[in-house]
Amino acid sequence: MYAIVVGGGKVGLNLTRELLNKGAEVTLIEQRRDRFNAIEAELEYVAQYGDGTELWILERAGIQRADLLVAVTGDDEDNLVICQMAKHHFDVPRTIARVNNPKNERLFRHLGVDEIISPTRMILGSIEQDIPVHELLHLAALGVGELEIIEAHLQ
Repeated sequence: MYAIVVGGGKVGLNLTRELLNKGAEVTLIEQRRDRFNAIEAELEYVAQYGDGTELWILERAGIQRADLLVAVTGDDEDNLVICQMAKHHFDVPRTIARVNNPKNERLFRHLGVDEIISPTRMILGSIEQDIPVHELLHLAALGVGELEIIEAHLQ
């Protein structure tokens, strides 16, 4: 399997390390020079410097043969653009994107991102597991049932 990870922050770097440990071939793209230099010092040839929203950067990373593209930058718009290019311009079979703002999840799904990782949604899910259902007061639904306002009394 060949994977491209765009975004060399903590998530991207740790994901790249784990994929390498599992025997995958990986290229990590990072656009901040200082972060790239640190990653390159550790991972050498695995790291590439550049902006993952640019076609030529993705081509240089070998996206034409990628089985997976993971966009984990801190910017939702960049993650969406990167996944869209991978999916629709290069026919990458599988795309995964980090969604920082839960309001953007629906758009990512609508535009065909295969898997969406929302840290905010995951943390909220963990919190909700600890709140007894009878203590939640549903105040209002927002939109078409995807969001709602609730009140919870925590002791």
